[in-house]
Amino acid sequence: MSILSGGQTDFFGLDIGPSSLQVVQLKNTPTGRVLDHYGTVAIDGNVSMSDSKADWPKLAAVIDQLVKSSGISTKNVAVGIPSNKVFTTVIDMDKLSQGDLAQTIRYQADSLIPTPLDVSKIDWAPLGPSPADPQKIEVLLSSVPNDYVEGRLDMLESIGLNSVAFEPNSFALVRALVPESTATTQMLLEVGNVSTDLVIVIAGVPRLTRSIPIGLSLIIRAASTALGVELPQAAQFVHKFGLGKDKLEGQVYNAIIGTVDNLMGEVDKSIKFFSSRYPNAKLERIIMTGGASTLPEFPLYTANRFGLNVEIGNAWGNVSFPQGTQNELLSVSYKFAVACGLAQRNQ
Repeated sequence: MSILSGGQTDFFGLDIGPSSLQVVQLKNTPTGRVLDHYGTVAIDGNVSMSDSKADWPKLAAVIDQLVKSSGISTKNVAVGIPSNKVFTTVIDMDKLSQGDLAQTIRYQADSLIPTPLDVSKIDWAPLGPSPADPQKIEVLLSSVPNDYVEGRLDMLESIGLNSVAFEPNSFALVRALVPESTATTQMLLEVGNVSTDLVIVIAGVPRLTRSIPIGLSLIIRAASTALGVELPQAAQFVHKFGLGKDKLEGQVYNAIIGTVDNLMGEVDKSIKFFSSRYPNAKLERIIMTGGASTLPEFPLYTANRFGLNVEIGNAWGNVSFPQGTQNELLSVSYKFAVACGLAQRNQ
């Protein structure tokens, strides 16, 4: 499912994040997907997240340099859409033919999405019978403002890139982190720099997506305020000690636990909402990724909080890579789930 798709099979995935950019190119072989090229570069969030045309040349220049330095060999690109730019929901619809369903969704879209239909791009996919009413079906609906997509198209075109697909980051996360054969119910938590993307999937299909405005930067800021140190030193403390109660006399733990618990509270609300709609779907585990997933004892704290198994997501789990690169790739895996998921799209 994507907001825009051009049908090309030779392309790379581009994740434009608030603190870094990631690119991944795969190649298809008779035995499966193989990692061909990848790269990452830090970027100022005021540039990467800006909607101002004045900032597009700056972002384009960084992307251009990253593509060249990574050895990317195609001009076709699948681009991730951050959660704060895309609206995704699951709705119940009458059982209709594909054509009638499309017409009904277009007719009702204005009452379903937050932006007017005439300035939005929408996409949808039927999921199956509704758990609330077996006479209806569930439909996954996504929308994004036209001006955002068109701005990205123009910006990428300025450096000679051809955008073949725009896809919500949450869908790319699922493709990268959930094994293709899974039939269980799982939650993905990408605790990024600015926000946390939450996705609950049943048999690999998203049923609930949320963006929570709490991320690693807010955790670090809480440590800075409580400990009375500058942000760079606070970041060092947080990355070194995390949620270790016995580290530094528990000072870092006490400084950040309030912010972490605010995040966990929002996650708990999402679990309860999901369980109310899908009472027969038992949540089996949580897969964590993003910068905060590397904090000492954060995954363990999450596991204890919800009584669930918590695993660290492996962005490279569904692809092969050259021997001797495993340690290097796993050390940066938390950055690459979206880009790798985009690169795994079936056009």
